[in-house]
Amino acid sequence: MSAHAETQHAAHPPVAHQSSRVDARTLGMFLFIASEVMLFGSFFTAYFFIRVVNHQPWPPHPFHLPVFVAFVNTAILVTSSFTMHWSLQSIKRGNRVGLQAGLTLTLLMGLTFLLTQLLEYARIGFTPHDQAFGTIFFSLTGLHGAHVLVGLTILAAMTTRAYRGHFSPEAHNGVEIGGIYWHFVDVMWIIVFTTVYVL
Repeated sequence: MSAHAETQHAAHPPVAHQSSRVDARTLGMFLFIASEVMLFGSFFTAYFFIRVVNHQPWPPHPFHLPVFVAFVNTAILVTSSFTMHWSLQSIKRGNRVGLQAGLTLTLLMGLTFLLTQLLEYARIGFTPHDQAFGTIFFSLTGLHGAHVLVGLTILAAMTTRAYRGHFSPEAHNGVEIGGIYWHFVDVMWIIVFTTVYVL
């Protein structure tokens, strides 16, 4: 290799090899979600261990869970997944108004979900210090709430960029990756709701 070729190679290293099927950033998000699933799995393991060891009706007396409020909150979060999907499909078709409207609605519904959960905490009648049930309830739902907060931060950044015209039909990876995370938060809440409030 000539000196000129070596200099040019040093200035412009070869493009890193990657799969043509999955974008590296999207793959990174999927791997991150896989690690988060394992984190939630450890909390669910503790939850079911406490249920099995107690050998009594669940939730144990005198705890009472506001199932209806949680159901309404679940409906809000599930709906936000549809508006998230709408925003992505909109920008793929070049519809910036649909993108902005979808992201704004998703952000507002996510915020409503989180505020409703905080209000539920304030009125639920027990604390994390009240027996093992109180500890695992606040730990599991609080872990999910923390993920919603992260999702809202991502949504806020995406929405700001959308109103500044940063996305296009050719460049919408930021919306797609943020959407994947938001759908994960939604699916995880359905599992938490079913496990804690219904079963």
